[in-house]
Amino acid sequence: MSSQGYTSNPVARGSALGDWTSTPAVSKKRYWLHGLLLLATFCTTTYFGSGMAQSFAQNRPLDFDLDLLNYGQYLNAPVLLLHGLPFSLTLLLILLAHEFGHYFACLYHRVDASLPFFIPFPSIIGTLGAFIRIRSPIYSRKSLFDIGVAGPLAGFAFLGPALAIGLSLSKVIPGIAIRGDFVFGTPALIHLFQLAIFPHVSPNDIYLHPVARAAWAGLLATALNLLPIGQLDGGHILYSLVGERHKLLSRIFVVALIPMARFYLPWLLWAAVLYFFALRHPMIYDSTGIGPARRWLAFAAFVIFLLSFSVAPISTNN
Repeated sequence: MSSQGYTSNPVARGSALGDWTSTPAVSKKRYWLHGLLLLATFCTTTYFGSGMAQSFAQNRPLDFDLDLLNYGQYLNAPVLLLHGLPFSLTLLLILLAHEFGHYFACLYHRVDASLPFFIPFPSIIGTLGAFIRIRSPIYSRKSLFDIGVAGPLAGFAFLGPALAIGLSLSKVIPGIAIRGDFVFGTPALIHLFQLAIFPHVSPNDIYLHPVARAAWAGLLATALNLLPIGQLDGGHILYSLVGERHKLLSRIFVVALIPMARFYLPWLLWAAVLYFFALRHPMIYDSTGIGPARRWLAFAAFVIFLLSFSVAPISTNN
């Protein structure tokens, strides 16, 4: 979902993963573009969130045709779109926290970076996430680590309260989670919260409120970004820890995604995208370590990854 990174090719500009050149670049502030993409993403997430809200209010599983593709209902009753605000505002808040975590870490280390670019998309959650572009080199492992870890930590700080609120608003309906067009995976963090809020209730009987579903989407984005591969946030953290061994380890982790396609076919696409477009990490000529405090933060990021990851995030019922 969100991604943040850079390439060492001074010709490759405008990549969705960001870029930097061999000389410091002049920051180009295009506030209108950032605002327009944020507004468009707000519209798409609100639209798809309203479909979730309708199915939740009617105690029925999410129906792709009825809830997500039924455009006519909003032409006849535009007020229905307001029901999508709890989902969209929660999700955008989590994504904003993640990206501004990166952005403020860049400011702290005097690294030139853009404001977040959001990606509106007609997916089940209405977006493909967001990213920032880094326009100048990163010279130290500590700076790289801080920029990489700041996003997941900031986003996760908003995820916990959102998930707690969303689950407190959720319902118990026998078998609801495995009916309908989509079956959503249950990351460990959601399972732990469910045990606390709905003890002795099967996860298959818990119908997540749209706010909890937004937290679920935030967990998915967090898990994808913390994969220890290439130029993902997890890849930056890995490079700051192991240096040049990052290259071999990234390839091993990409290969590890392939057998998981048995449970979730898009892992093949994700592995291909990472291998061809985001595997290479720019060299950082810094032999100093990151210190014990940052190693503890790296361990915290690893725990967050385990709590957020799901082998099969979404499956379909035929």
